[in-house]
Amino acid sequence: MCKKLILISGSPCVGKTTVGTRLFESYDNSAYLDGDWCWCVHPFSVTDTRLRNGDKSMSFVLSNYLDSDFDYVFFTSVVLTDATIRESILNGITAEDYDVIGFTLTCSEETLKKRHNRRGDKGETNYFWLHLPPCSGDIVIDTDDKRVQDVVREMKHHIDELC
Repeated sequence: MCKKLILISGSPCVGKTTVGTRLFESYDNSAYLDGDWCWCVHPFSVTDTRLRNGDKSMSFVLSNYLDSDFDYVFFTSVVLTDATIRESILNGITAEDYDVIGFTLTCSEETLKKRHNRRGDKGETNYFWLHLPPCSGDIVIDTDDKRVQDVVREMKHHIDELC
């Protein structure tokens, strides 16, 4: 069996961390990286050139997980919505012999606003990330009106089908 690197991208508050954690817990011999922690700075700005070091940190951790013979490595991050940043992270991985499966989670503006408010974030909901086109080859999953377990089941179907 070939190792799988599963990428989960999408707007803040779309459900990446929640779904990624549940997926990770549902597969034996798996590892999980919330890439947003590698970019945990204030103020946050994707255009801050210092954050390219965060890309290197993500590549390093993913390489270690893949080289440690985990069958499944789950990686969630809002920065994966940017194709250039995603490519930089993937190109920095030194591990070999693994397949990449990309997912983009999405929802309506109304749902995103509700989730944003439920999470208790201060300020206005930003829809910028929500309207970015998915990266080429990603499986797009609309999370509107779905429970977490429904999204996880749908993603598991795609992952298992490709294994």
